[in-house]
Order: sequence, then C-alpha cells, then structure tokens
Amino acid sequence: MTKLDRMTVIGIVGALAAIFVAMTMDGSNPAVLFKPSPIILVLGGTLMASAAGFMKSDVKNVKAVVKQAIGTPEETPDDQIQRMVHLAELARSEGLLALEKAASEVDDPFFKKGIELTVDGVDAEEIQEILEGEIAAIQERHKMGAKFFTDMGGFSPTLGIIGTVVGLIHVLGSLNNVSEIGPAIGSAFTATLWGVMLANIVWLPISNKLKRASELEIHGKRMILEGLLAVQAGSSPRMVHARLQAYLSPKDRQERPNRRLAWSAGCSPTPT
Repeated sequence: MTKLDRMTVIGIVGALAAIFVAMTMDGSNPAVLFKPSPIILVLGGTLMASAAGFMKSDVKNVKAVVKQAIGTPEETPDDQIQRMVHLAELARSEGLLALEKAASEVDDPFFKKGIELTVDGVDAEEIQEILEGEIAAIQERHKMGAKFFTDMGGFSPTLGIIGTVVGLIHVLGSLNNVSEIGPAIGSAFTATLWGVMLANIVWLPISNKLKRASELEIHGKRMILEGLLAVQAGSSPRMVHARLQAYLSPKDRQERPNRRLAWSAGCSPTPT
C-alpha cells in the first residue's frame, strides 16, 4: 500500500512556476509556450522513442511505475520492526507454527512469503537464498522503471532540437514574407525549450525519485529478511528489536524509543 508523496508533485509544479514567473518578470507571456505543434512533437516523440527501446510488457507497467514515483509506503520501517518483534514474541511463546495465522494478516507478498517459509521449517540458508532471489528480481523491475524515465530525459532535448530544425526549415521557406519570420523563429525555438524543460524538470527528477524509492524498498526487504532469520533462530524479541534498529537512522531511533505495536487479528500496525 502507498500514499501520495507530495514532494515530487510540489517540486515539479514549483520548478515550472519559477520558469513562468521569471518569464512574466522579463515581460514575456508564458502563454506563447503553449503551442500544440512543439508540445505534440516533443512529448509524443519522446514517449514513442522511449517506448521503442522496451518490451510491450514493460511499457504496460509504466502506470504502476508513475504511481510508485509519486507515492510512499504507508508502513514505515519502524512499523515493520515492531511487527517483527511481535512475531518474535509469538514464536517464543507459542512456537513457529503460530506464525501461520500472522502470515494471513500481512499484505506485503515478500514478508508473507518469508513467514510462510519460516513456518514450513525451511532451512535458514535456503530462506536467505530464496528471499535474496526475490530482492534481486525486485531490483531488476525497479531498474526498468527508472531507465524508462532516464531515457525520456535523454530523448526529450533531442526531440526539441528536431522540432527547432523543422521550424527553421519552415522559416527558410518563408523568407519572402518578412512579417512571418519573427513569430516563426520564436515558435521553432519553443520546441527546444519544451524538450530541455521536460527533461530536467519532469523526466529526470522522476527517474531519480524511482531510484531512491527502490533503494528504500530494498533496504526494507533486507531488514525483513534479517528479522525473519532472527525469529527462526529463536532470538528474543529484545534481540530482534536491537538487531533491526541498525536499519533506522539515529534520529528515528531517538524519536520513538518506547514505541510499541498493537497488532491483533484484522488490525494493522498502529502506535499506542
């Protein structure tokens, strides 16, 4: 589950607003940028050129990738640690088989699979091998999404230049009409502006956001793996908590040193 991370939207909108405000202060009218032909050429050409370098199945996943770019997980690392501590308490008091019910209450497929492997009595080394394989597969999927927008950031300025060249060809064909030369040149360079602007304000920032989101997710998966191996080994809840605290920043450890998790059937982790 994810919730909206407004920082990406705020950053993109803020950057565009800064450009339009600067244009207005210089006496220009931002409305002159909104000409259909350069926008269609740059935006449409960038999308199609980027899609040409991917498989059809990859392109179908772009919507999910965009959702990830503007979202952030609802469950924090601290929530996951407290849930893992609960599992350790349950395993110590009732045995590993008692975790089977807990697995049905977990939404994260990776976490759920890890609990099921633990309940099934799979060897620790095999659990680590299986879940490391899952992590590697997740990383590859994330690379695909980030690469799509990185490619768009590369193609966009080039398509803008192509649009400018196309516009200048039109200008050269209209040299006999002096009154049309100025507006035609302005329209031609609008394509370059859109290409550079979209690359540096939209596509590349989204690519960077996806890479950062991937880093955080993989970090969380490795924390879950570490916790599951500790639970299987019979570590005490206190030791599980201490080991997983290493995955939190010092600030997060200080802000919630005594936080506990109320987790019962049908309930999600909530601070008490």
